[in-house]
Amino acid sequence: MKSDVMKSGVENAPKRALLKSMGYTDAQITKPLVGIVNSFNEVAPGHVHLLTIARAVKDGVLANGGTPIEFNTIGVCDGIAMGHEGMRYSLCSREIITDSIECMARAHSFDALVFIPNCDKIVPGMLMAAARLNLPSIFISGGPMLSIGGLDLTTVFEAVGKAKAGKMDEAELFEIEENACPGCGSCSGMFTANSMNCLSEALGIALPGNGTVPAVFAHRLRLAKEAGHQVMELFKSDTRPSDIMTERAFHNALTVDMALGCSTNSVLHLFAIAHECGVALDLKQLNKISAKTPNLCRLAPAGGHHVEDLYYAGGIPAVMRELGDLLHRDEKTVTGKTVRENTENAHIKDNNVIQRYSDIGGLAALFGNLAPNGAVVKRSAVRAEMMDFTGTAQVFDSEEDAIAAIYAGDVRKGSVVVIRYEGPSGGPGMREMLAPTSAIAGMGLDADVALITDGRFSGATRGASIGHISPEAIAGGLIAYVQDGDKIHIDINNYSLTLLVSEEEITQRRQTMKLKQNDDLHGYLKRYAKAVSSADTGAIVC
Repeated sequence: MKSDVMKSGVENAPKRALLKSMGYTDAQITKPLVGIVNSFNEVAPGHVHLLTIARAVKDGVLANGGTPIEFNTIGVCDGIAMGHEGMRYSLCSREIITDSIECMARAHSFDALVFIPNCDKIVPGMLMAAARLNLPSIFISGGPMLSIGGLDLTTVFEAVGKAKAGKMDEAELFEIEENACPGCGSCSGMFTANSMNCLSEALGIALPGNGTVPAVFAHRLRLAKEAGHQVMELFKSDTRPSDIMTERAFHNALTVDMALGCSTNSVLHLFAIAHECGVALDLKQLNKISAKTPNLCRLAPAGGHHVEDLYYAGGIPAVMRELGDLLHRDEKTVTGKTVRENTENAHIKDNNVIQRYSDIGGLAALFGNLAPNGAVVKRSAVRAEMMDFTGTAQVFDSEEDAIAAIYAGDVRKGSVVVIRYEGPSGGPGMREMLAPTSAIAGMGLDADVALITDGRFSGATRGASIGHISPEAIAGGLIAYVQDGDKIHIDINNYSLTLLVSEEEITQRRQTMKLKQNDDLHGYLKRYAKAVSSADTGAIVC
């Protein structure tokens, strides 16, 4: 066992003494030591119940011959951090999560790991750590929040836009605020957290049901016990993440991503996880997979269904069985079985939830002079009339300036709102833009206004919202040189994003316009801004 290095032999008596000081017995110390990587906190609704999940995991480990030892990592709530300085710390927390888990697992020589994430950056941060450490590992999330009456967090954000436009009074807004988030769990649509928890199933690193069993169901606790039991089987068979998260597994994950119409953030995170696995992905692969993958779900924000509806409809196994030979079905998973074996008995239980909405996938990468390295859009959440749109640029150098203009009624129909200097380095932190996109939708402008940015969007965003523009503004990308009144052509069906300005004019602007600099950074953000890569490579830190 890996843990023998710190617990076996006469020379390790001091370390055993320390373990015994915490109540561990000789019998427990001699067994495989399983790190329970928790992300419990009392800040995020997706994490507030994870002590209960961890207890169930420990029961499973104990029942199958292991000794569970719990430790924690951080978890930012994107919804609470949204729209202010706090969002700069969300994406960059992914790297802290990865590094902190590496430190704990290496320092204490664990034999295997069970990861308990739930919300946005915690899932990919833990997946990156699992790939880096390559110890027998399994994932069990906290599960999705319920939706009551079709309400969710997006409903609240869009209600703010309606209230600002005078289309809703404060009493109506308060009623929505009171009921949109009824309890614990990751926010109930196919937003980033649920996207990544579902894709953990597609990667094969989590048990079937991980992404869709609601947080408050007893089924979730049973699944957690099964995960604890199964990690011991992975330990016994020496099955590691490198055996599961292969190049073909990432192909499967991207295919399921297209079928579900996941958050655009899923692309950013899958690329970063693949990097840790030594697997090369690029945005052109995304379009190739999307071109042959049907969009099978329209969960919020693309439609009215929520993750609990997908659970009742058969979950990810039903989606994967429907995809059939578009997947590599002989890939190994943490169940000890292949994708084919995991899904052979699955079937669609509700054709209103899982059906062929489109012959092409829910996400698309756009290219053109504005995004030579690519940009990403959730096309399944874009209105038909906005799929091919030419608009007039209204340019803002920060999210705050854009929101102020939208709420003031200064954004006009026919506009392309350009928000720049919000990229991985330029932000820094690549803030999510749920507030401006929800304001646009709530004010009834989503059929007439597009938004493009070198930042990113919440998985709860809908509309012609194009993010991850690469290169970003601070790196000299063309988005830095867009001016008010310029025409921008968005053609999602043909994967293009073009600034309709002559090459001569662009050259002149590059010679005369100065790039904005981040001169007032301190602490972690200063280090992050210097080290982070472009969005098209996953915004990784090397």
